[in-house]
Amino acid sequence: MTSKEEDPLDASNNEALNQDSVWCQLLRASTQSFQQISQAQLQQISPTALAYLGDAVYELYVRMFYLLPPRRPETYHHLVVAQVRAETQAKMLQTLYPHLQDDELEIVRRGRNAATGRPKRVDPATYQQATSLETLIGYLYLTNFPRLTELLQKLHLEKP
Repeated sequence: MTSKEEDPLDASNNEALNQDSVWCQLLRASTQSFQQISQAQLQQISPTALAYLGDAVYELYVRMFYLLPPRRPETYHHLVVAQVRAETQAKMLQTLYPHLQDDELEIVRRGRNAATGRPKRVDPATYQQATSLETLIGYLYLTNFPRLTELLQKLHLEKP
């Protein structure tokens, strides 16, 4: 890191930045060695695999969001579980729809159509919406991290 780059963990920088932005910077810093995937490789990845990746990225983002102020482990768990549930993810996707571009809407559609199986806890439509959000997050993580950051900041996770 050069002296001109800001350290997202530096307390003086945190005061000047939106908290969501800090979490996105930390998420990006955790994947700095990741190389962007080629278009040919991207075409080989199924929507289900993108959702698998997106699920992990989304949960990491939510975990980092709730990391401060320090809490008991069971409190972290309850906060995160409330945000990564299919019902909450489906609602989050609904809030993003007005902000999505045509190519992102296509990825959402592909994710919805890839959501197969019979979920036991939620209705199939909710499950499809949650999978669509995860697919979008996985896709943007691989192809356009700044856009992913922009959309994650629109989710407005709530502090307790």
